[in-house]
Amino acid sequence: MKKVTILGSTGSIGRATLEVIDNFKQDFEVLGLSTNSRIKILIEQVKRFHPKEIAVVNLNSAKLLERTFKKENVSLLLGKEGLNKLAQNHDTDILFLAISGSDALFPLLKAIDSGKTIALANKEALVMAGPLIMQRLKSKKAKILPVDSEQSAIWQCIEGKDKKTVKKIYLTASGGPLKDIDKSAFKDLSLKEVLEHPCWKMGKKITVDSATLMNKGLELFETMYLFDVDISQIEVLIHPEAIIHSMVEFIDGSILAQLSYTDMRIPIQYALTYPERKGGFLPTVDFIKLKHLSFYKPDLSKFPSLDLAYEVARKGGTLPAVLNSANEVAVEAFLKGKIGFLSIFKIIKDVVKLHKSIVFPDLEEVISAHQWAKIKAQQLVEEYRR
Repeated sequence: MKKVTILGSTGSIGRATLEVIDNFKQDFEVLGLSTNSRIKILIEQVKRFHPKEIAVVNLNSAKLLERTFKKENVSLLLGKEGLNKLAQNHDTDILFLAISGSDALFPLLKAIDSGKTIALANKEALVMAGPLIMQRLKSKKAKILPVDSEQSAIWQCIEGKDKKTVKKIYLTASGGPLKDIDKSAFKDLSLKEVLEHPCWKMGKKITVDSATLMNKGLELFETMYLFDVDISQIEVLIHPEAIIHSMVEFIDGSILAQLSYTDMRIPIQYALTYPERKGGFLPTVDFIKLKHLSFYKPDLSKFPSLDLAYEVARKGGTLPAVLNSANEVAVEAFLKGKIGFLSIFKIIKDVVKLHKSIVFPDLEEVISAHQWAKIKAQQLVEEYRR
């Protein structure tokens, strides 16, 4: 029985992970859960899965838990320090890291230092500090199992192969909720329109990233670092059916692809059960109904965030951290109705342009660039405010 700790258990990926675990009760024990502030969901999860430890980052929210679980045999860890402590739980067999955004960086580093097997469902930490994370990973006994559908697909295609035989990696993208909307309509887009993803059920931040194609831009970095390939070897394809989750082309002309129904529980289950495959409880692809698979080049004039991500990936240094942080601030501002959709890219582009990059940064310099970018992006939010 694998002992699992889930950081970010109350988000969409965390909840899906618990659903998978619930279908394989004989194989998993939940040791720890965490949330930032979604206390009601966490309470329900604790009552159902009976973890030994829980972490709550938001201290005001934690007060409710102290009252609720005063008589329960549950250890309550508080704040970011509590989250980091939970990430290092020595009894954990697999740490499922489902925290969104840059907040995942330090728990990830703590888990690596503790030699954990980490099922990683966060891309922002790798965007910020990919070279440092991979370098630290090599010096420890830890390992990362990719959970994002695209990275899981690449992993499944590439595992056991000689890296020298990999010619190209194709990252597929559904095209997001705006693929059929003319660029001229972007300035008047409502939040509801942007959040109506045609294929995936995801959190709001990642859905906006999918609409701008920045999500695919962030995956460029994730792919570079996880699989040690150059940016020139990665090509993004729009694949509206979202059945092929990525492909790997080898030097002999062979291409391996991973296909499955569009449901995040499939890559989640694979990461949890690896190296085994378990009989699934999820729907499978019906090729007769599917009829065809289509592919298109992304329109970089319509979705310039992807082009900017390629540029930043080629330059490296502290620029990826700046790109990620500016995007986080801009997307949050859009979700709160402070700026229009088109202002998201303007803010990111301006912050990246203003940054003086450090080519080979240490962790302190990465964090400094991250904080600088957040402040600068927040200033620009006020300038572009509706």
